[in-house]
Amino acid sequence: MTKRRLELLAPAKNLECGMAAIEHGADAVYIGASRFGARAAAGNSVEDIDKLCEYAHKFGAKVYVTVNTIIYDDEIEATISLVKQLAEIGVDALLVQDMGLFAKISASDLVNRIALHASTQTDNRTAEKVAWLNSLGFERVVLARELSLDEIKAIHKANPQVELEVFVHGALCVSYSGACYASQYCFGRSANRGECAQFCRLKFDLKDDNGNVILDQRHALSLKDMCRIEHLEELADAGVCSFKIEGRLKDSDYVKNVVSAYSQKLDAIIRRRQNDYERASLGRVKYSFTPDLKKTFNRGFTTYFLHGRKPDIASFDTPKAMGEFVGKVKEIRGNSFNVAGVASFANGDGLCFINDKHELEGFRVNRAEGNRLYPLRMPENLKAGMGLYRNNDEAFSKIMSHQTAERKIPVYFEFYPTDDGFALKVSGEGLNKSVATVEFAHQMANKPQHDNIVCQLSKLGNTPYECVGLNIDKAAEGFFIPSSILTDLRRKAIDGLSVRKEEKNNLDGRKVNYDLAWQRAYSDYPYTYNIANNAARDFYTQQGLKNIVNAFEVKRPEGEPLLMQCRHCLRFTLGFCVKRGGKQPSWREPLHLELPDGKRFRLQFDCANCQMFVFAEQK
Repeated sequence: MTKRRLELLAPAKNLECGMAAIEHGADAVYIGASRFGARAAAGNSVEDIDKLCEYAHKFGAKVYVTVNTIIYDDEIEATISLVKQLAEIGVDALLVQDMGLFAKISASDLVNRIALHASTQTDNRTAEKVAWLNSLGFERVVLARELSLDEIKAIHKANPQVELEVFVHGALCVSYSGACYASQYCFGRSANRGECAQFCRLKFDLKDDNGNVILDQRHALSLKDMCRIEHLEELADAGVCSFKIEGRLKDSDYVKNVVSAYSQKLDAIIRRRQNDYERASLGRVKYSFTPDLKKTFNRGFTTYFLHGRKPDIASFDTPKAMGEFVGKVKEIRGNSFNVAGVASFANGDGLCFINDKHELEGFRVNRAEGNRLYPLRMPENLKAGMGLYRNNDEAFSKIMSHQTAERKIPVYFEFYPTDDGFALKVSGEGLNKSVATVEFAHQMANKPQHDNIVCQLSKLGNTPYECVGLNIDKAAEGFFIPSSILTDLRRKAIDGLSVRKEEKNNLDGRKVNYDLAWQRAYSDYPYTYNIANNAARDFYTQQGLKNIVNAFEVKRPEGEPLLMQCRHCLRFTLGFCVKRGGKQPSWREPLHLELPDGKRFRLQFDCANCQMFVFAEQK
């Protein structure tokens, strides 16, 4: 039985973050190029991506580049030029949203030089959609964050040949990815163009149709962060091959901590399930710290819809990082207070709390004496009994500022004499064997050479390898061989090592016409196909789509367009989902979200499919 390879996929804001992710155990990283990525603020040069590829490939790790925005006609040629450069430097895959760009790549020789992954921006919720994407030539599909474990299982069962990538950690968008137009509508900044203004993190009033206020200035659409570290095995058994960490705007400390935690969890699973799974890259990591997910940026954690609908996925009070709970305020005295809890504190710690107005307040600890804390300035609204959270742990930050991990690939050496000299064979799991030879006359030594041979051959320094076994032929130990010759032999053998290549899937750009049943839910909102260029129009025409409509960003729909499709439901969260045993609401629908500037948004509840729609509302 073939083992399934499990991949931990980490974000890379830049070259530093990408290398840190690989060093701390990632099997692959995804990174944005200079343009056309879904995080416009996280672009990187081709030169830096080339360096990242060189580093990652030493460990058999992969580099995926996000080219997952919709693209305008005047950008197509520049995008294809970028893709050609990425193919030349050996990028392993592209994440794509725009079907016009996909069609251009499929019609060129690029399709056989670089793998294509369907970004989560293509809104991948169903087995039918995954089958359609695979029929086109996508070998991997990044599933919507909202899917449950059962839904993921069903998709894998229907499409066992397709690699499935699933988010396991990080920030959550309240709308299905690729189906959110709120930022474009309100601020002229398109989420489909990598410029989301985070509309869902704003404060709203929630009102009924009579104007009664249900929620007053709360973050009604802001969700907690995802954390599925305790459910990786379930996901693997459901058919997931790639576990994706969100965070292409996060710094290297975040990447190191989160990647380390998930990598160690995956290793533990594989130790127990050696007959079923293996890691997708090479190397063993030695950590010099204990990762702790609570120590880095988080808004509180949720498994989201993994095991069905849960009432605690939202973060109404704040969209900002709260960090770890460290105790409650016990007593306030003058310019200090003490904390009831077991946490230890350090000068410079950042603490926060939710005040009586449901607002997050933060402050810095100027001096810590045990559990008595002296803020730089006493928070005005802090009261005894309030819960305290630490969103900046000074002691942990100091640890993370140093080297916290070392990754090495285990190799085995065999040293033996040849007819006219000596040879060194190097081998390792996942590596092609390397044999180096040197001509040197056999001269009997005055004393045994074993210790010197071991000393010289084991010096692997800054290479990605560590010697875990050295077999020296007994005859070789009796010959004299200078240290310089041994060093040269070792270098040649190590330079000859290479990672064993996987056979690439041949993406032949097949044009199988599937019924677009997966998009029937969008028939009333055809702009949700995100068609922004002529190549995309031609593509969908060939696929049999009749009603070709421009993307929202190209031509704003008239009337009150649909801006968001959400599995998050305010009715359910507030306890008024009658379908699931909630109270009968007393309000008059429709409900409306209202911003302080007067913009209003109508909510529509699709109870049959457990969804909430957010519509623009004209005054």
